Formats: sequence, structure tokens, C-alpha cells
Amino acid sequence: MLRLAGDWTIRSVIPGTSEVEAAAAAGKVRVIAFDASPLTAWDSALLTFLIRLRERCDGAGLAFDLAALPEGVSRLLDLAAAVPEREDARRESAREPLLARAGQTAIDLAGGAREILEFVGETTLAVGRLLRGRAQYRRVDLWRLVQECGANALPIVTLISVLVGMILAFVGAVQLEQFGAEIYVANLVGLAMAREMGAMMTAIILAGRTGASFAAQIGTMKVNEEIDALATFDFSAIDFLVLPRMLALAIMMPLLTVYANALGILGGGLIGVGMLGLSPALYWDQTVYAITLGDFGVGLLKSAVFGVLVAVAGCLRGLQCGTSASAVGLAATSAVVSGIVAIIVFDAIFTVLFDVMGI
Repeated sequence: MLRLAGDWTIRSVIPGTSEVEAAAAAGKVRVIAFDASPLTAWDSALLTFLIRLRERCDGAGLAFDLAALPEGVSRLLDLAAAVPEREDARRESAREPLLARAGQTAIDLAGGAREILEFVGETTLAVGRLLRGRAQYRRVDLWRLVQECGANALPIVTLISVLVGMILAFVGAVQLEQFGAEIYVANLVGLAMAREMGAMMTAIILAGRTGASFAAQIGTMKVNEEIDALATFDFSAIDFLVLPRMLALAIMMPLLTVYANALGILGGGLIGVGMLGLSPALYWDQTVYAITLGDFGVGLLKSAVFGVLVAVAGCLRGLQCGTSASAVGLAATSAVVSGIVAIIVFDAIFTVLFDVMGI
């Protein structure tokens, strides 16, 4: 008879089964019984010991008497015995070979590229339906999204644009002062904001603000099975959810870029006038002389494309979202990363193309 005394918890020192096994091997034991009257506390540690001991007894052909154990222990042991262990439950996962992992990665990348191409194709068809007046979306949603993407983003765009203009002017002034060419700070800030920084910084801001919001909204709808409900009522999720968001960003991004350009030039002017001692009229004249309508056009074209990219990234990741709360957070994060990467890649492509075309 085994006497269980004291605390049998995970914080206590639990004895092994070697002594019982040795006694059984010597033929001294035929039945394993227990005296649990001195037992003061127990938890899963006692259950683990008894399960291990019962396995040893079954292997040695010994009887296992549970009559004297507490009622809760007996019920839990019976429950553990009622559900057999899976054959591969204790199988150790072997590390896959390098070629297998590389092949699986290539397959995953190909699958992701296919999903992106399918989504872009469906979005293109939705734009075609919009031009024919057959798109299934609500105009009230479009105007609400226009306000969310545009007016509500003005404070952060204002702050970032002014600071970027000031930083460009300060960095340029440090170098141009060495040659007595401080006046060309206006050229530097004006061209940089009009052609590159205005559109890029606005797009990155909206990728972190609006793209993540789109992914979270659509991801939450997928978790709540609202997208399945749209399909049940024969509504296209691309038309109803993606199209108004893409239109809202394509409309508001150029307007926000013009606003960002103006504030960036204003921020550069603050440095030029306050730090370099240039007159406001001279700074303005130099800026107008340096920038052409073509420079503004380049920035506006980039901004419209960037707006579509941010919307596509946010909506795609939202539709790819899983069915848990953590999946919604991952979709929002992935939307921001995908949007920023797409912005940088397309900006590089535009820069090379405009240089080749002489624009």
C-alpha cells in the first residue's frame, strides 16, 4: 500500500515510481492500493504521478486499486483514461531540409502573388462597372470616406509637412552656406516638396493612418461574418467595400499633396527667413522661379497612384484577414507595411521613368 501524505502539488517535490517498479519486478507486489488519509493538498502533479504509475502497473500486470483515493482524483483519472492519447501526440517535429523549406517559401510567395493579381483584376473590373454605372456601392459611404481620408487627416499632414520643409531647409542651409548660396534653399525645398516629399510623406502618413483603418474595418467585418452576409445577398464585396475606399483616397490624395506642398514650402520659408535672413519676397520669388507646373504635375500624378496603392493594400489585407481578434491586428500591420513598400517601389519606378522621359 502506498501512503500519500502532505502536499502533492507542482510546488512540491514529487517522488518517482522507481521503488514501486523495483518491488514489482522482485515479485513483492501484486496490487497497488493507496492510503490518502494524510493527503492535505493535491493538483495536477498528483494526477501525473498516478497516471505514470498506472502505466507502469499495466505494463507489469499489476492491479491498480483507486478506491481509497479522493473522489475528485478518481473522476479525473477515469476521464483521462476515457480519451486515448493520439498516436503521434508525442512525436517530435523534425526540422525540414533546406530545399523543402525553400520550396515551401517559393510556393507561399507564388500563392501570395496570385492573390494580389486576382484582387487587382477584380478591382479593375469593379472600376469598369463604375464607369458603366453598374457598381454596387452607396454614395453616402463614399462621402463619409472622403471626409475620413481628407478633412480628418489635415492635422497630422499639417504637422509633418511643415516639419519636413523645415528639415529640408535646415539641412540644405548647412551645406549651401559654405558657398554663399543660401538663396538656393528655396529651390531645394520647393523642388523636393513638389516632386517627391509632398506626395511621398502624405502617402506614408495615410498608409499608417487610413490604410491600417481600412484593413481593421474590413477584417472586423470578416470576423463578424458581415462579408459572408454581403455575398449571401448577392452584393460584391469589391464594389461595396473596396471601390469607395479606393475612390476616396484617389480623390483626396492629390488635394492633400497640394496642401502638403504649400505647408512644406512655408516650413522651408520659416528657416530661410528666420535663420538665413532672407526676405519673404525674395524667398517667394526664388521658389516661383524654381518650380514649374510640370513639377507639380509629377507630384500630383504620383499622389493619385499612391492613394490607390494605399487603398488596395489596406483592403486586400482586410479581405485576407483570419477569423480572430489577433488576425485583425496582423492585417492592420501588414497593410501598413505593404502600403509603404509599394509606395517606395513605385516612387523609384516613377523617378526612373521621368528621368528617361526628361520630365
